[in-house]
Amino acid sequence: MNTTSQQTTDSRHTAPSRPGRPLEFLSFTLGQEEYGIDIQKVQELRGYDAVTRIANAPEYIKGVVNLRGIIVPIIDMRIKFKLGTPSYDQFTVVIVLNIGGRVVGMVVDSVSDVITLSAEQIKPAPEMGSVLDTDYLIGLGTLDERMLILVDIDKLMSSDEMGLVEKIAA
Repeated sequence: MNTTSQQTTDSRHTAPSRPGRPLEFLSFTLGQEEYGIDIQKVQELRGYDAVTRIANAPEYIKGVVNLRGIIVPIIDMRIKFKLGTPSYDQFTVVIVLNIGGRVVGMVVDSVSDVITLSAEQIKPAPEMGSVLDTDYLIGLGTLDERMLILVDIDKLMSSDEMGLVEKIAA
C-alpha cells in the first residue's frame, strides 16, 4: 500500500491544525467517555473544592471560587453534556482554563494524561444528535486502542449558551 497517497486522502478530512506539528491534548473522563482539550488552554489542575453558588445560574454552573484573588466560574461538564448525576470524590478534578484572557474552571470525573496526536490521528466527528453539539468538537482522536472526543473548548466556552468568555475573533 502506498502510504503517501493514503496520507493525502486522510489529510482532507482532518481538523485544521498547524501543518506538520503534532497537537497535545489533556485527556479526561466524563462518565464512560474519554475527552481531550488543547493543552495550551490549561492553566492548572486542582482538586474539587466547595464553590459559592450563584443565584439563578444555569444548573451546570456550579458556582465560583476565589483562585488567588481571581473569581473563577466553575462549570460541571457532566451536567453540561447531560451525562447523569455527578458525584464528587478524590478523583474529581477541576481543570482551570485560560480562554481569551478569561479564567474558567471545568469539573471532570478524572484526568488521565497528555496525548500527542498528529493530524492523521484526528478524524472528523460524526453527527451525534442532541447529546453533544458537533459544533463544539474538533473531531475524534485515535491513539492505539483509545479514542478521544476532542472538544473545541474555545467555541464551547464562548458559545451564546455558556456566555462565559467573549467571542474569540476568528
